[in-house]
Amino acid sequence: MAAEIVNPRSESGTEGAPGEPFDPAFALHRGGKMAISATVPLRDKDDLSLAYTPGVAKVCTAIAEQPELVNDYTWKSQVVAVVTDGTAVLGLGDIGPEASLPVMEGKAILFKQFGGVDAVPIALATTDTDEIVETVVRLAPSFGGVNLEDISAPRCFEIERKLQERLDIPVFHDDQHGTAIVTLAALRNAAKLTGRTLGELRGVISGAGAAGVAIAKFLLEAGLGDVAVADRKGIVSRDREDLTDVKREIAELTNKAGLTGSLESALAGADVFIGVSGGTVPEQAVAAMAPNAFVFAMANPNPEVHPDVAHKYAAVVATGRSDYPNQINNVLAFPGIFAGALQVRASRITEGMKIAAANAIADVVGDRLAADCVIPSPFDERVAPAVAAAVAAAARAEGVARR
Repeated sequence: MAAEIVNPRSESGTEGAPGEPFDPAFALHRGGKMAISATVPLRDKDDLSLAYTPGVAKVCTAIAEQPELVNDYTWKSQVVAVVTDGTAVLGLGDIGPEASLPVMEGKAILFKQFGGVDAVPIALATTDTDEIVETVVRLAPSFGGVNLEDISAPRCFEIERKLQERLDIPVFHDDQHGTAIVTLAALRNAAKLTGRTLGELRGVISGAGAAGVAIAKFLLEAGLGDVAVADRKGIVSRDREDLTDVKREIAELTNKAGLTGSLESALAGADVFIGVSGGTVPEQAVAAMAPNAFVFAMANPNPEVHPDVAHKYAAVVATGRSDYPNQINNVLAFPGIFAGALQVRASRITEGMKIAAANAIADVVGDRLAADCVIPSPFDERVAPAVAAAVAAAARAEGVARR
């Protein structure tokens, strides 16, 4: 049976499905959530002659002679392309490029609101890895950075790698790295709150997609003692013969304890649970975790472990939801990261820059550190400037800054 088509405007002229009450989501989205605006006046022929012909020709000629001037005399160094193919949109899955646009517009206005960075949503009508790479490479002269968004795994890993190899501007897959950065920030503060170091902790990650893989790699890079990753078939371990290339790499990097079997069995005695998969973890498995454990159940809208259950056993609980404390929200990371990278015209975003971003986010909490405050609010205005400054400094230290 075909799905019912919802008409965003009812017969009465109010926003919502026919015969349904007013729906503020449709009302908000009508006409889109963003627009392009001029930054210079066009009041008369003199303004027009400077902004367009003949004045613009002088600037074009100068850029042709010195290509680096494009960063000074156009918007290039201040704008990010938000690129998707619509294959892994939020919790909706593969809904296609057109249906992804409301999310991409939303991402763009988050860039502007929280980081002061202009962003343009670009939804591509292809899921072919090489076609996506070639398209973005050809679009790149217009942008100072590329934020890959909602592209399904494992293609997202290859797309990011190939783009960064061919472009001299930052390429950042937020579903991977943004989630990992904010998770590390929360985990650092949770460890500090309970008097432990990252090296003393053993974690279990539910989900071996883009976020799960990136979080595992990043936490190990930052010094986590050990972590095991589980997919639908159980722990990703070296003895499994059904692994993709990405999961085989993860099996080599993780699970020093040599665990096999189910996610639930791996949680016995674990210090950290990180959920980026959906589904439900049985309460008895949470109860079997180590004392003073951390439960970061980030699936939306339904966390893998409900906070009411997690609080029975865990010292710190975080989710991806805004209606509970400790929201692991990527908006804490990506606006400031790109603001800092663009500020110094970085050629890429390195692991050191990501760790600097995580530390900056964690440090914003400061003296307010508590079980219900291991991560700042997305609306804390100190976050993006702190992240931008840390990322810019790290870019200079690592030699990827060009100014």
